[in-house]
Amino acid sequence: MTSQLSGVRRRADELGGVNGVVRGPLKGYHHETYVLFMPGETRIVKFREPREEILWFDRRCFRSEEDLLRALQGKVGRIPAIHDVEGMALQGFIEGRTLKARPWGDRRIPEAVLDQIVDLFQEMARITPDMLHVERRCAPEDRAEDGDCDGFLERLVVFVEDQVYKKNHADFGRLFEDLGIGDDAFVQLRKNVSGLRERDFCLLHADLHRENLVLDLFGQLWAIDWELAMLGDPLYDLATNLHLMSYSAVQERRIVEEWSRVVHRVRPRSAQGWEEDLERLLGFKKAQSVFTDVIRLSLFLRDGPRINWVRLPSVVGKLQAILTAAAGPLGLAEVPSRSRIAAALVR
Repeated sequence: MTSQLSGVRRRADELGGVNGVVRGPLKGYHHETYVLFMPGETRIVKFREPREEILWFDRRCFRSEEDLLRALQGKVGRIPAIHDVEGMALQGFIEGRTLKARPWGDRRIPEAVLDQIVDLFQEMARITPDMLHVERRCAPEDRAEDGDCDGFLERLVVFVEDQVYKKNHADFGRLFEDLGIGDDAFVQLRKNVSGLRERDFCLLHADLHRENLVLDLFGQLWAIDWELAMLGDPLYDLATNLHLMSYSAVQERRIVEEWSRVVHRVRPRSAQGWEEDLERLLGFKKAQSVFTDVIRLSLFLRDGPRINWVRLPSVVGKLQAILTAAAGPLGLAEVPSRSRIAAALVR
């Protein structure tokens, strides 16, 4: 039985010791994660490692998520604490339920929770690039100057073009072409999203969706999974949140209005021009989803060497919706029909 355990699980068992308790693996796309209840202590920590087979589709800024979280202690409230266990920095485990798991129906979020999301944006807006001395992944010459939102967005476009589209072109190029997406899509994308106003940079979580927001037993909101955090255009964080959270129209308007109010109060230059630029950044997020989700969903459709026919209708529907949303930013002349999408996936 022990030989069937993964290396991550065996290491988690070792850290827990004889009297420790290990639970997991937790549900997660990028990592194999276990919760460790340390013997004789009140600490509950997470031990995880990246899954080897997972494709990474997002640009990462900081070399160590744990180092970033350690630097943010006292600056951002309700983030995981960092515990040193046998020479390793491990994140504290937040006991509660994610917003995705809460029983509120498909979209509505309680007003008190929305208030706490706005508070998180406000706290991040206060953290400027010069306040964080954490090792970065990217070279200095590959970073946009503070305030250069166009340069910041261009680096994100380049990452999608090079590290998602071109890097996977040998395997998925035919599929993209059959869906009407070619190299010209990036020409159109740049034309439709460029021209952003300057805004002072701040800390961004860059992945604030329902599974990364946890409500504890006391109704307090915690933000987890800071692996994609970066320093950049604060409006990008709002656009990402809107794109991923699927708010109702009413709650989306409230989040946008509250974001503009609190960010302007904390740092006026970080909110300037948001009315004109928000749609551009949402356009980028919709286009980015096409390139990542075409690959992810086609892989999801595979069942070993065969097609999982049961999943096909759902995958086709999701891809058509994603392509429809991104038709404007990518300059698509038409959105392929469901039958055309299904044929491309099967082929």
